[in-house]
Amino acid sequence: MKISTQLCLVLLSFFLGISNLAAKEFTHISGRVADENGEFLPFANVALLDAKSGTLLTGAVSSEDGTFLIESALTGEVRLMVSSIGFETFRSEPFEIKPGSNKDFGTIKIKEESNNLSEVTVRAIRPEIIVEADKTTVNIEGTVMAEGNTALDIIARSPGVYVDENNNIILNGRSGVLVMINDRQTYMSAADLASFLRSMPADNIKSIEIINNPSSRFDAEGGAGVINIVLKKNNIDGIFGNAHLGGMYNGIYGPNAGVSVNVKKGKWTNQASLNYNEFNFLNELEIERNFQLEQGISNFQQRSDIGMYNRSLFFNGASDYEINKNHSLGFNVQASQYNGEDLGKSLTEINNPYTDDLFFLRSKNDTESHNKRLFGNFHYVGILDSLGTKLTSDVDFTKMVSSSSSLLSNNNWINQSEALSARDFILTLNDMDYTIFTAKVDFIKPLGKGRVLEAGLKGSWVNSDNNLDLSKAVEEEPFQPDPNSNRFIYEENVLAAYTSYKSRFSEKVSFQAGLRTEYSDITGTSVTLDQVNKQRYIDLFPSLYIQQKVSKDYQIIYNANRRISRPNYRLLNPFIFYIDPLTTEEGNPNLRPQYAHNFEMNHVLKNAYQFTVGYSMTTDVFQQIFTQDEESRTTTTFTANLDRSHVFNLRAMIPVEIRPWWNTSNMLQLTNSKWKSMIGDALLDVSQTSFMIRSQHSLSLPGGFKAELMGMYMGPAQYGQATIKGFGWIDAGITKSMLKDKMTLTVNGTDLFASQVIRADVQFDNIDTQFRQYRSTQGVRFTLRYKFARGESFRVSSRSGSSEERDRLD
Repeated sequence: MKISTQLCLVLLSFFLGISNLAAKEFTHISGRVADENGEFLPFANVALLDAKSGTLLTGAVSSEDGTFLIESALTGEVRLMVSSIGFETFRSEPFEIKPGSNKDFGTIKIKEESNNLSEVTVRAIRPEIIVEADKTTVNIEGTVMAEGNTALDIIARSPGVYVDENNNIILNGRSGVLVMINDRQTYMSAADLASFLRSMPADNIKSIEIINNPSSRFDAEGGAGVINIVLKKNNIDGIFGNAHLGGMYNGIYGPNAGVSVNVKKGKWTNQASLNYNEFNFLNELEIERNFQLEQGISNFQQRSDIGMYNRSLFFNGASDYEINKNHSLGFNVQASQYNGEDLGKSLTEINNPYTDDLFFLRSKNDTESHNKRLFGNFHYVGILDSLGTKLTSDVDFTKMVSSSSSLLSNNNWINQSEALSARDFILTLNDMDYTIFTAKVDFIKPLGKGRVLEAGLKGSWVNSDNNLDLSKAVEEEPFQPDPNSNRFIYEENVLAAYTSYKSRFSEKVSFQAGLRTEYSDITGTSVTLDQVNKQRYIDLFPSLYIQQKVSKDYQIIYNANRRISRPNYRLLNPFIFYIDPLTTEEGNPNLRPQYAHNFEMNHVLKNAYQFTVGYSMTTDVFQQIFTQDEESRTTTTFTANLDRSHVFNLRAMIPVEIRPWWNTSNMLQLTNSKWKSMIGDALLDVSQTSFMIRSQHSLSLPGGFKAELMGMYMGPAQYGQATIKGFGWIDAGITKSMLKDKMTLTVNGTDLFASQVIRADVQFDNIDTQFRQYRSTQGVRFTLRYKFARGESFRVSSRSGSSEERDRLD
C-alpha cells in the first residue's frame, strides 16, 4: 500500500474517531424576524450574548422566511440580539437558559433606520469566507480583488478551485464542475463559458457559492460539484449605481468601462448594467515531440506565439414586482456579444535519424470568432402560508449564435532554403446555433420541528446545429472541399423530478435525504455522414446529508451523492479541426456520460475552521487523449471515456487574524488521483499525490487605503496521460477611497513574478511529448469607480430569486 493511501486511511480513522464524541443536551431558542409591516426578513444576524459582559456566545442567520433557531449547551443569563442592514438593532431583556429548555420569541419586529441613503456606506476589506452546512460562500462585494477583475478571475481564486490552460474549471482535483448564475445553469462549453465569464465584471458579483456535494434540488449535472455565482440584487429604496473606467496592460493594453443603475420604488425593483471589456493575451507555447522510427528517433521542436485579442459587451437587466408581501413576479434579460481574433505563428524544426538535413515548417493561423448570446428568464415566487410554504417557478430561454473562420497557411523547406518553400492552405469555417428552453417548479413545505419537505419538476429542451466547412489549397491553386467537412445536429431533452426530506434523528443530529430522477432523450445526427446516434436512459441520483452538532463550537457534516456529467455538444460532433498541419483535434460521437459517486466528511470548528476528508469515484471519465501516428508523424487529440478514476482529498481552511486590521484566509489541500483504463492497446495505470496551497491577506490601512495579497501554489498533478509540473503565482491589489467614499481608485498586479508557467509531460505508450505554456498573465490593472445614490432608506426585501439553469454549449 502506498504512503499516500496509508496517510488518507490514518487521517480518515482519526476524523471518524473524533465524530463519535458525545454531545451535550441543547437549549432551543427560536423565533421569526420581521419588519414593522410584518414582512419577514431573511439573512438577519441573530446573536446570543452573555447578559453581563456582552460577549458573543453563539448565533445564527434567519432563513428566507425569517425564522431562526439557536441551539446552545450553555447555562446562565443571556440576551438575544437581532440586527440587519438598514434596521435598528433589537436587544431582549435578560433571560435564563439551561440544557433541555426551550424559548420561543415568536415574531420579533425591528424598525427601519432613518439614515439617508447617501450617508450609508457598507465597508469590507476582504472576500470573507463563510462556512455553512451545505456550502462555502466567498463574499466578493466591496473587495479590492473585485475591482478590475472578471468573474473568471474571481472563480480561479476561490478555495479549492483551479482553472487550467484549456479553461476547464477543476474543483478539489476533479473536473466536471457545473457553473450556475443565480441558481440557473449556463449550458456552455468550457471555451464559451470562459469567454462569457471574462465578459462579466467581478464588481457585478455579490458572492461565489462553492457546493461540493449538492442536494437533489440541484440538477444532477456536474460530477465535481456546483459553483454558483450570485449577482448583486437591488434591495434599497431609491436610486443608486456606479460608473467605472479602467484597463489592463500585460504587454497589450485592454480598456474596460461600464455603468450600473438600480431603481427601487414601491413594489417595483429594477436594475440594469452595461459593461465593455477588452482582454488580450500573448500566448507562448513550446512543444517537443519524439517519434520512434525504425532508424531511430525523429525529433520535432515547435515554438508558437499567439496574440489573442478579445472584445466583449455584456448587458444585464432585471425587474421584479411585488404583488403583495408574499407573492412576486419578475424577469431577467442578459445579452452578450463577444468578438475575438487570434493571430498565431509557429516554427517547427524536424530532425530525422536517416539524414543530416533539417526540415522546417512555418505555420500561420489567423482566426476570427464571433459570439452572440441572449438569455431571458421569467419567474414567480410565492409564500403560501404563515409557516413559510414556498412555491417558485421559472421559465428560461437561451439563444446563442457563434461563428469562426480560420486560415492556416504552411511553408515547408529543407535546411535554410525558405525562399524555395512549398506552400499549402487550410480554410476552416464553423457556424453554430443553439436554442435552449427550460421550465421548472419547486415546492418547499415546512412541517414544523425542523422538518422540511421539498419537491420539484424540471424540463429542458436543447437544439444545437453545428456546420463545419473545410477546404484546402496548394500553392496558388483554388480551394477544394475537404471530405472532413460536416454538419452536426444535436437534440437533447431531459425531464427531471426530485423530492427531499429534512428532519432530525435527535437533538444533535439532523439529516436531509433526497432522490432525483432524470430521463434523457438524446439524438446526434451527422447530416454529412448520414449517421444518427441515439441515447435514451433513466438515472437515479440519491443524496444524503447528515449534520452532527458535537458542541456549540464543533460540528461534523457528512455528504454522499451520485452525479452525472454529459458531454459538451461540440465534442459529440465527428469533426476534424486542424490546429496545425501536424496536430488535429477530433470529435467523438460515441462519448458517454460520466458518473461520479462522491463522499465527504467536513469538520467545522467555531464556524470558521474547516477540515475535510473526501473521496470520489468516477466511471466513464472524460479525458483529453493524445495519440501519435509514427508513419505520418502527426498527433491527434480527442476526448474519450476512461474506465474510472479515484480521487482522495484532504482539505484545511484556516482563517487567522494577525492584527485587527490584518486578516488572512488560508487553505491547504492534498489530493491523491488514480487513473486506470485501456487506451487503445495500452493500459493507463497511474496515480499522483498533489497539493494546493492558497493564502490571501487583507489589510485595512490608514488614509482610506485597503490592500490585498494572494498567493497560490499548485503541486505536480496527474490528469489522465499528462503529468503537470508544479507552479505558483502571487497577485496583489490596493485601493484608495476618495470624496467621502464616493470614488475609489484600485490598482491590481497579477502574476507579479511571471511564474504562472504550465509545464506538462505525456509519456505513454508510443507518445513522448513535452509542453511549456505561458499566457502573459503578468500584468497590471487599474479601475476608477464613481458611486452615486439618491433615495430613501435601506429596506431589505424577503423575496428571493428562482432556481436553476444553463452550462454545456458548443
